[in-house]
Amino acid sequence: MSAGQGSAGNVLAAICSFFIPGLGQLVQGRVWIALVMFVLAGILWIVWLGWIIHLWSILDAALFKPKS
Repeated sequence: MSAGQGSAGNVLAAICSFFIPGLGQLVQGRVWIALVMFVLAGILWIVWLGWIIHLWSILDAALFKPKS
């Protein structure tokens, strides 16, 4: 879907991850990392540290560069 960092696909993925951690990675087709981020964010939000994973998820989606 995305052509690399700064592409429209990465911007869309970052916006998705803004709302639900891991959703952007899922949009990019990276199922395992999406699941990890979603679960970690859910667990850590219990102790108010989920924002760390949430931000990581957004940045990871925005800066993702597919392997050529």
